[in-house]
Amino acid sequence: MASLIDIRRRIKSVKNTQQITKAMKMVAAARLRRSQDRVIAARPYARTLAETLSSVVARVAPAPGSDTPAHPLLVRREEKNVVVVVVTADRGLCGAFNTNVNRASFALVRDLKEKGHTVRLVCLGRKGMEFWKRRGAEIVDARPGLFSGFNYETAAGIARDLAGRFTSGDADAVTFVYNEFKSVIAQIIRTKRLLPVELQAKAEDAGPSGTVDFLFEPGPEVILTRLLPRHLEFQVYQVLLESAAAENAARMTAMDGASRNAGDMIDSLTLTYNRARQARITKELIEIVSGAAALG
Repeated sequence: MASLIDIRRRIKSVKNTQQITKAMKMVAAARLRRSQDRVIAARPYARTLAETLSSVVARVAPAPGSDTPAHPLLVRREEKNVVVVVVTADRGLCGAFNTNVNRASFALVRDLKEKGHTVRLVCLGRKGMEFWKRRGAEIVDARPGLFSGFNYETAAGIARDLAGRFTSGDADAVTFVYNEFKSVIAQIIRTKRLLPVELQAKAEDAGPSGTVDFLFEPGPEVILTRLLPRHLEFQVYQVLLESAAAENAARMTAMDGASRNAGDMIDSLTLTYNRARQARITKELIEIVSGAAALG
């Protein structure tokens, strides 16, 4: 059995660890509140923008005698080169947050390669970059430290870079793998196709034959040219917001569990310490009584 000094030292160590996990939980909870507000505020805008673009796309016809879509970001071609964007955290201590994303991206890359596609990676976040570097994958862009402070301009830059790869023919498709924020205790792994842009035109937006018709000023072609890049940028921004909120929720939950486990360990060690101390006192009393009886 460990000595009383060793048990006291271990209790002190666990208490120090518990203080750290409680502090990390409070920090994550504060960040989660801000991240959650940003995610909830962004979702209606993203949904409305997608619906507006769907209406515009329904009114923009391809050029006469051509099946080419009205915008380069809508072009569909045979997918030979695929870019997979892996969105992870920059730090650990957030449960299975990073592991789930890396596992899902690994399965996606494996399936794409089995189908004969050439796969390259863009890693947003340090943990995904480290995971794929160890496996010798081709990483065309890595941004560790991204989530220490990002804004819309950061997302817009990423979106423009991905759009440039797509329009130049360097990539035939771009897919995101990330954690979507569901609740404080639940994050959902999402695989989202970013390029080519997929917009579903509604039947009622089909033009004069539909029930509703709109007058566009300027024309729908101009609106599509202006809004489609903005839609792409906001899609990337929303993915980053979702991942940041999910990370804070996962870290808060993980640190809460760690704090409770530390408390249970402290209780168990304290009980062990009291029993050992009581046994030591009892032994000393027996020795005193035995010595007194021998002298008598």
